[in-house]
Amino acid sequence: MSAPAALTFRNAVEADVPALVELVESAYRGDASRAGWTTEADYLDGQRTDPQGVRQVIGTPDSVLLVVEREGELVACCQLEHRGDHAYFGMFAVRPGLQGAGLGKEILAEAERRAGADWGAKEMRMTVINVRDELIAYYERRGYRRTGELSPFPYGDERFGKPRRDDLAFELLVKDL
Repeated sequence: MSAPAALTFRNAVEADVPALVELVESAYRGDASRAGWTTEADYLDGQRTDPQGVRQVIGTPDSVLLVVEREGELVACCQLEHRGDHAYFGMFAVRPGLQGAGLGKEILAEAERRAGADWGAKEMRMTVINVRDELIAYYERRGYRRTGELSPFPYGDERFGKPRRDDLAFELLVKDL
């Protein structure tokens, strides 16, 4: 059995927007997301992102939306944003049927490498919905630490989904690079 083809990384462009929206939605929302383990379908209905949100990430100065491909097929994406002495990591999505095979770990490591090499970032920061225990544990296994610092979930703003619970918040996770 041969090893899977290597991942390639490139910066997203306007033409990628529809495929990126579909990827992010498939990883987090609806029944399709249940094929992977990153689903938020038990916590949130509605959308995870939209074309405007993806375009905003692509167009933000000091920000990149990395497209991750294998043999020309879109398999994942993630956002990196330079914020002074640190980088923010977000909009991370791996195609549900490919989750659990080590892709996420490889992509996260490349994102951390780029943040340090390209921007001199000393740490990576991200926010995770506080009730996502399995996801938080995943990041802790990769060296991230919980800060206990919470920011409110944007209840009432359907661009971020329709909450199915009233106890959601975002917790800041941090890793020294």
